[in-house]
Amino acid sequence: MSGLLDLTIVLPVRNEAENLGAALQSIGSDLAQAIVVVDSNSEDDTVKIAQEHGAHVINFQWNGQFPKKRNWFLREHKPKTKWVLFLDADEWLTEEFKTELRAALADTPHVGFWLNYSIYFLGQPLKGGYPLRKLALFRVGSGEYERIDEAQWSALDMEIHEHPVLDGSTGVIHAKIDHRDMRGPEHWARKHTEYASWEAKRYMALANDPAAKHQWSHPQKIKYRLMGTPLLAPIFFLGCLFAMGGWRDGKRGVMWARLKAGYFAQVYTRIQQERQKLAKAEN
Repeated sequence: MSGLLDLTIVLPVRNEAENLGAALQSIGSDLAQAIVVVDSNSEDDTVKIAQEHGAHVINFQWNGQFPKKRNWFLREHKPKTKWVLFLDADEWLTEEFKTELRAALADTPHVGFWLNYSIYFLGQPLKGGYPLRKLALFRVGSGEYERIDEAQWSALDMEIHEHPVLDGSTGVIHAKIDHRDMRGPEHWARKHTEYASWEAKRYMALANDPAAKHQWSHPQKIKYRLMGTPLLAPIFFLGCLFAMGGWRDGKRGVMWARLKAGYFAQVYTRIQQERQKLAKAEN
């Protein structure tokens, strides 16, 4: 099957020179009607690489309020295509995914699709462990990413674990996108330290908000039920290693489960810090 899909692919980025070229190469020139890179004042060659691959570049300057990068793009630069797909710069489209994507969009009653990703760790894809799944492909105008009013409590200018809230049914594309970050474990650690702070503050802001809970997916409801307890990290470690098949990756599987469990332990610690701050403020 050939021909450009009625699709805009959007890559929100900042300082992604090491990853972006490979991601754009994996998309190719015969898949989507538009490829857009939304950049946040990168200080490396990100913009140059995007332009060399023929992508349209838009700069985003966050003001610390809603909307963040993806919702801002949907509102201020609404795609003219029927569908929009959001990719990170370390996500590579496989031929299997592109084939299934064409078939899925050819005739579907759904307004969005959950996408599956392979995770590369220490240079090889993991066979088991925590599955990466995101609702990142949907019809333009069917919804947007859930709203969080931050008032600048985070320095992260892009939606992290917010998911799109869509008006309609969703399907699944089973063929995987390759998730490959070329920047190494040091970057992973720095990034997840930022994420842990964001997760803790989000938990404190939304855990008791009935409207927010109504929009959460089933996995989010389970995670947030456990996040305020010390149980999340050990449960995640055991689940990642045994229930989700991480043992099939041997030492790499154990290391991956420990890394992810350590991340959730950090989230729990930060939640306790936020609770102490709140208690002091109330007194």
